[in-house]
Amino acid sequence: MADIVRVENLVKRYGDLLALDHLNLRIAQGEIFGLLGPNGSGKTTSINCILQLLTYDKGKIELFGEPMGPARYDLKRRIGVVPQQVAVFEELTVRENIDYFCSLYVDDRARRRRLVDEAIEFVDLGDFERFRPKKLSGGLARRLNIACGIAHKPELIFFDEPTVAVDPQSRNSILDGICRLRDEGATVVYTSHYMEEVERICSRIMIMDGGRTLAEGTNDELKRMINMGEKVVAEVAEMPGPVLAAVRDLPHVLTADVARGMLTCSCEASPHNLTDILDTLRAGGVALGRVYSEPPTLNDVFLEITGRELRD
Repeated sequence: MADIVRVENLVKRYGDLLALDHLNLRIAQGEIFGLLGPNGSGKTTSINCILQLLTYDKGKIELFGEPMGPARYDLKRRIGVVPQQVAVFEELTVRENIDYFCSLYVDDRARRRRLVDEAIEFVDLGDFERFRPKKLSGGLARRLNIACGIAHKPELIFFDEPTVAVDPQSRNSILDGICRLRDEGATVVYTSHYMEEVERICSRIMIMDGGRTLAEGTNDELKRMINMGEKVVAEVAEMPGPVLAAVRDLPHVLTADVARGMLTCSCEASPHNLTDILDTLRAGGVALGRVYSEPPTLNDVFLEITGRELRD
Protein backbone atom coordinates (compact mmCIF):
# COMPACT_ATOMS: atom_id res chain seq x y z
CA MET A 1 0.00 0.00 0.00
CA ALA A 2 1.31 3.46 -0.92
CA ASP A 3 2.75 5.74 1.74
CA ILE A 4 0.68 8.87 2.33
CA VAL A 5 3.33 10.34 4.66
CA ARG A 6 7.06 9.76 4.30
CA VAL A 7 9.62 11.54 6.49
CA GLU A 8 13.33 10.82 6.17
CA ASN A 9 16.13 12.02 8.48
CA LEU A 10 14.21 15.04 9.73
CA VAL A 11 16.30 17.37 11.90
CA LYS A 12 14.98 20.44 13.71
CA ARG A 13 16.98 22.61 16.11
CA TYR A 14 15.96 25.46 18.38
CA GLY A 15 19.36 26.98 19.04
CA ASP A 16 21.29 24.36 20.99
CA LEU A 17 18.20 22.20 21.53
CA LEU A 18 17.87 19.28 19.13
CA ALA A 19 14.08 18.93 18.88
CA LEU A 20 14.03 16.32 16.09
CA ASP A 21 16.98 13.97 15.74
CA HIS A 22 16.97 12.35 12.27
CA LEU A 23 13.33 11.30 12.58
CA ASN A 24 12.00 8.74 10.10
CA LEU A 25 8.29 8.10 9.62
CA ARG A 26 6.08 6.27 7.14
CA ILE A 27 2.29 6.16 7.22
CA ALA A 28 0.36 4.02 4.73
CA GLN A 29 -2.94 4.89 3.10
CA GLY A 30 -5.95 4.00 5.22
CA GLU A 31 -4.08 3.75 8.53
CA ILE A 32 -4.96 5.28 11.85
CA PHE A 33 -1.41 5.96 13.01
CA GLY A 34 -0.85 6.67 16.70
CA LEU A 35 1.93 9.13 17.52
CA LEU A 36 2.84 8.90 21.21
CA GLY A 37 5.44 10.51 23.42
CA PRO A 38 5.90 12.32 26.74
CA ASN A 39 5.66 16.10 26.94
CA GLY A 40 8.57 17.61 25.02
CA SER A 41 9.21 14.46 23.00
CA GLY A 42 8.87 16.20 19.62
CA LYS A 43 5.35 15.12 18.58
CA THR A 44 4.01 18.62 17.96
CA THR A 45 7.25 19.76 16.33
CA SER A 46 7.22 16.82 13.92
CA ILE A 47 3.60 17.45 12.93
CA ASN A 48 4.24 21.17 12.43
CA CYS A 49 7.23 20.37 10.22
CA ILE A 50 5.17 17.90 8.17
CA LEU A 51 2.50 20.59 7.71
CA GLN A 52 5.20 23.15 6.82
CA LEU A 53 4.22 25.35 9.76
CA LEU A 54 7.85 25.17 10.92
CA THR A 55 11.07 25.29 8.96
CA TYR A 56 13.57 22.50 9.62
CA ASP A 57 17.32 22.09 9.30
CA LYS A 58 17.56 18.88 7.34
CA GLY A 59 15.45 16.07 5.96
CA LYS A 60 12.90 15.09 3.37
CA ILE A 61 9.09 15.20 3.67
CA GLU A 62 6.73 13.70 1.10
CA LEU A 63 2.93 13.69 1.22
CA PHE A 64 0.85 11.68 -1.24
CA GLY A 65 4.10 10.68 -2.95
CA GLU A 66 5.14 14.27 -3.71
CA PRO A 67 7.63 16.64 -2.03
CA MET A 68 5.92 18.83 0.55
CA GLY A 69 6.79 22.52 0.76
CA PRO A 70 5.38 25.77 2.15
CA ALA A 71 3.84 26.70 -1.20
CA ARG A 72 2.32 23.28 -1.98
CA TYR A 73 -1.26 24.48 -1.56
CA ASP A 74 -2.44 21.67 -3.83
CA LEU A 75 -1.29 19.19 -1.18
CA LYS A 76 -2.49 21.29 1.75
CA ARG A 77 -6.03 21.21 0.34
CA ARG A 78 -5.97 17.45 0.83
CA ILE A 79 -5.13 17.75 4.54
CA GLY A 80 -7.34 18.37 7.57
CA VAL A 81 -6.22 19.40 11.05
CA VAL A 82 -8.21 19.06 14.28
CA PRO A 83 -6.22 20.91 16.97
CA GLN A 84 -6.22 20.14 20.68
CA GLN A 85 -7.70 23.51 21.56
CA VAL A 86 -11.17 24.23 20.17
CA ALA A 87 -10.41 26.77 17.43
CA VAL A 88 -13.68 28.29 16.23
CA PHE A 89 -15.23 31.76 16.01
CA GLU A 90 -17.45 32.59 18.97
CA GLU A 91 -19.51 35.12 16.98
CA LEU A 92 -20.49 32.56 14.32
CA THR A 93 -23.06 29.78 14.64
CA VAL A 94 -22.18 26.11 14.33
CA ARG A 95 -23.17 26.06 10.64
CA GLU A 96 -21.41 29.34 9.90
CA ASN A 97 -18.20 28.11 11.51
CA ILE A 98 -18.16 24.90 9.49
CA ASP A 99 -19.02 26.81 6.32
CA TYR A 100 -16.19 29.29 6.92
CA PHE A 101 -13.51 26.64 7.39
CA CYS A 102 -14.82 24.65 4.44
CA SER A 103 -14.67 27.80 2.27
CA LEU A 104 -10.89 27.91 2.77
CA TYR A 105 -10.73 24.82 0.55
CA VAL A 106 -13.95 24.78 -1.50
CA ASP A 107 -15.06 27.80 -3.56
CA ASP A 108 -18.20 26.39 -5.15
CA ARG A 109 -21.14 27.35 -2.90
CA ALA A 110 -23.47 24.53 -3.90
CA ARG A 111 -20.80 21.90 -3.28
CA ARG A 112 -19.79 23.60 -0.04
CA ARG A 113 -23.38 23.60 1.21
CA ARG A 114 -23.57 19.87 0.59
CA LEU A 115 -20.26 19.28 2.38
CA VAL A 116 -21.35 21.36 5.38
CA ASP A 117 -24.59 19.37 5.59
CA GLU A 118 -22.62 16.13 5.53
CA ALA A 119 -20.20 17.35 8.21
CA ILE A 120 -23.06 18.41 10.50
CA GLU A 121 -24.69 15.02 10.04
CA PHE A 122 -21.37 13.22 10.57
CA VAL A 123 -20.81 14.78 14.01
CA ASP A 124 -24.53 14.75 14.87
CA LEU A 125 -24.90 18.51 15.40
CA GLY A 126 -28.12 18.92 13.41
CA ASP A 127 -30.06 20.08 16.47
CA PHE A 128 -27.41 22.69 17.29
CA GLU A 129 -26.48 24.24 13.94
CA ARG A 130 -27.92 27.65 14.91
CA PHE A 131 -26.15 27.67 18.30
CA ARG A 132 -23.05 29.73 18.96
CA PRO A 133 -20.05 27.88 20.45
CA LYS A 134 -20.39 29.34 23.94
CA LYS A 135 -23.80 27.65 24.24
CA LEU A 136 -22.34 24.20 23.51
CA SER A 137 -21.16 21.67 26.07
CA GLY A 138 -17.54 20.54 26.02
CA GLY A 139 -18.36 17.43 24.02
CA LEU A 140 -20.45 19.32 21.47
CA ALA A 141 -17.69 21.93 21.08
CA ARG A 142 -15.19 19.14 20.37
CA ARG A 143 -17.50 17.73 17.73
CA LEU A 144 -17.79 21.19 16.14
CA ASN A 145 -13.98 21.40 16.15
CA ILE A 146 -13.83 18.08 14.29
CA ALA A 147 -16.48 19.13 11.77
CA CYS A 148 -14.51 22.29 10.94
CA GLY A 149 -11.39 20.20 10.27
CA ILE A 150 -13.00 17.52 8.09
CA ALA A 151 -15.80 19.30 6.20
CA HIS A 152 -13.74 19.60 3.00
CA LYS A 153 -13.26 15.80 2.89
CA PRO A 154 -9.49 15.67 3.45
CA GLU A 155 -7.55 12.54 2.58
CA LEU A 156 -5.07 12.98 5.45
CA ILE A 157 -6.30 14.17 8.87
CA PHE A 158 -4.26 15.10 11.95
CA PHE A 159 -6.07 14.75 15.28
CA ASP A 160 -4.27 16.31 18.25
CA GLU A 161 -5.82 14.97 21.49
CA PRO A 162 -9.43 15.44 20.30
CA THR A 163 -11.02 13.89 23.40
CA VAL A 164 -9.47 16.06 26.12
CA ALA A 165 -11.98 17.01 28.84
CA VAL A 166 -15.05 15.33 27.32
CA ASP A 167 -17.48 12.87 28.88
CA PRO A 168 -17.29 9.12 28.10
CA GLN A 169 -20.26 9.25 25.70
CA SER A 170 -18.69 12.06 23.67
CA ARG A 171 -15.32 10.31 23.70
CA ASN A 172 -16.90 7.13 22.36
CA SER A 173 -18.71 9.09 19.65
CA ILE A 174 -15.50 10.84 18.59
CA LEU A 175 -13.52 7.59 18.39
CA ASP A 176 -16.28 5.91 16.39
CA GLY A 177 -16.29 8.90 14.04
CA ILE A 178 -12.54 8.64 13.46
CA CYS A 179 -12.94 4.97 12.57
CA ARG A 180 -15.71 5.91 10.12
CA LEU A 181 -13.40 8.44 8.48
CA ARG A 182 -10.85 5.67 8.00
CA ASP A 183 -13.53 3.38 6.58
CA GLU A 184 -14.43 6.14 4.10
CA GLY A 185 -10.83 6.26 2.86
CA ALA A 186 -9.07 8.84 5.02
CA THR A 187 -5.64 8.35 6.58
CA VAL A 188 -5.43 9.54 10.20
CA VAL A 189 -2.53 10.65 12.41
CA TYR A 190 -3.70 10.51 16.02
CA THR A 191 -1.98 11.89 19.12
CA SER A 192 -3.31 11.30 22.62
CA HIS A 193 -2.23 10.74 26.21
CA TYR A 194 -5.11 8.26 26.64
CA MET A 195 -3.43 4.95 25.90
CA GLU A 196 -6.68 2.97 25.86
CA GLU A 197 -7.90 5.13 22.96
CA VAL A 198 -4.75 4.42 20.96
CA GLU A 199 -5.05 0.69 21.67
CA ARG A 200 -8.65 0.77 20.50
CA ILE A 201 -8.37 2.57 17.16
CA CYS A 202 -4.76 2.67 15.91
CA SER A 203 -3.43 0.13 13.44
CA ARG A 204 0.20 1.13 14.07
CA ILE A 205 1.83 3.15 16.82
CA MET A 206 5.09 5.05 17.14
CA ILE A 207 6.55 6.02 20.52
CA MET A 208 9.04 8.87 20.35
CA ASP A 209 11.15 10.77 22.85
CA GLY A 210 14.00 13.23 22.52
CA GLY A 211 13.01 13.80 18.90
CA ARG A 212 13.76 10.17 18.00
CA THR A 213 11.74 7.02 17.37
CA LEU A 214 12.04 4.65 20.33
CA ALA A 215 9.62 1.97 19.12
CA GLU A 216 7.17 1.41 16.29
CA GLY A 217 4.74 -1.34 15.39
CA THR A 218 1.28 -2.69 16.00
CA ASN A 219 -0.13 -2.81 19.51
CA ASP A 220 0.82 -6.50 19.85
CA GLU A 221 4.29 -5.95 18.38
CA LEU A 222 5.04 -3.19 20.88
CA LYS A 223 3.94 -5.38 23.80
CA ARG A 224 6.35 -8.11 22.66
CA MET A 225 9.24 -5.61 22.77
CA ILE A 226 9.22 -5.26 26.55
CA ASN A 227 10.25 -7.76 29.18
CA MET A 228 6.86 -7.81 30.84
CA GLY A 229 4.20 -10.48 30.90
CA GLU A 230 0.85 -10.42 32.59
CA LYS A 231 -0.17 -8.94 35.90
CA VAL A 232 -1.57 -11.59 38.28
CA VAL A 233 -4.02 -10.42 40.94
CA ALA A 234 -5.31 -12.65 43.76
CA GLU A 235 -7.72 -11.94 46.58
CA VAL A 236 -6.13 -13.27 49.78
CA ALA A 237 -7.47 -13.56 53.32
CA GLU A 238 -4.01 -13.35 54.89
CA MET A 239 -0.53 -13.21 53.42
CA PRO A 240 2.20 -14.53 55.75
CA GLY A 241 5.58 -12.88 55.23
CA PRO A 242 7.41 -16.11 54.25
CA VAL A 243 4.79 -16.91 51.57
CA LEU A 244 5.05 -13.39 50.10
CA ALA A 245 8.84 -13.79 50.05
CA ALA A 246 8.44 -17.14 48.24
CA VAL A 247 6.23 -15.51 45.61
CA ARG A 248 8.78 -12.74 45.13
CA ASP A 249 11.51 -15.35 44.66
CA LEU A 250 9.72 -17.06 41.76
CA PRO A 251 11.86 -16.90 38.60
CA HIS A 252 9.60 -14.64 36.51
CA VAL A 253 8.00 -12.46 39.19
CA LEU A 254 9.27 -8.87 39.01
CA THR A 255 7.27 -7.41 41.91
CA ALA A 256 4.72 -8.75 44.39
CA ASP A 257 2.82 -6.53 46.82
CA VAL A 258 -0.21 -6.86 49.07
CA ALA A 259 -2.70 -4.04 49.68
CA ARG A 260 -6.24 -4.22 51.09
CA GLY A 261 -6.39 -7.98 50.78
CA MET A 262 -5.21 -8.10 47.16
CA LEU A 263 -1.92 -9.62 46.04
CA THR A 264 -0.64 -8.01 42.82
CA CYS A 265 2.27 -9.59 40.94
CA SER A 266 3.97 -8.07 37.89
CA CYS A 267 5.69 -10.74 35.85
CA GLU A 268 8.09 -11.27 33.00
CA ALA A 269 6.74 -13.05 29.95
CA SER A 270 6.32 -16.76 30.82
CA PRO A 271 3.58 -19.31 30.11
CA HIS A 272 3.52 -20.55 33.73
CA ASN A 273 3.29 -17.38 35.81
CA LEU A 274 -0.28 -17.93 36.99
CA THR A 275 0.18 -21.59 37.90
CA ASP A 276 3.54 -20.95 39.63
CA ILE A 277 2.02 -18.20 41.80
CA LEU A 278 -1.09 -20.24 42.65
CA ASP A 279 0.99 -23.31 43.54
CA THR A 280 3.16 -21.21 45.86
CA LEU A 281 0.12 -19.67 47.59
CA ARG A 282 -1.59 -23.03 48.06
CA ALA A 283 1.60 -24.60 49.40
CA GLY A 284 1.72 -21.81 51.96
CA GLY A 285 -1.86 -22.44 53.02
CA VAL A 286 -3.16 -19.07 51.78
CA ALA A 287 -6.95 -18.94 51.39
CA LEU A 288 -7.79 -17.56 47.95
CA GLY A 289 -10.78 -15.67 46.62
CA ARG A 290 -10.97 -14.15 43.18
CA VAL A 291 -7.91 -14.68 40.95
CA TYR A 292 -7.29 -13.18 37.51
CA SER A 293 -4.49 -12.15 35.18
CA GLU A 294 -4.22 -9.10 32.92
CA PRO A 295 -1.99 -8.88 29.84
CA PRO A 296 0.38 -5.90 29.58
CA THR A 297 -1.25 -2.72 28.34
CA LEU A 298 0.03 -0.05 25.98
CA ASN A 299 0.45 2.13 29.06
CA ASP A 300 2.87 -0.47 30.48
CA VAL A 301 4.80 -0.40 27.20
CA PHE A 302 4.90 3.39 27.14
CA LEU A 303 6.24 3.67 30.70
CA GLU A 304 8.76 0.88 30.16
CA ILE A 305 10.15 2.54 27.03
CA THR A 306 10.03 6.22 28.00
CA GLY A 307 10.60 5.90 31.75
CA ARG A 308 8.48 6.78 34.77
CA GLU A 309 10.04 10.13 35.62
CA LEU A 310 7.69 13.11 35.62
CA ARG A 311 8.01 15.50 32.68
CA ASP A 312 7.33 19.23 32.59
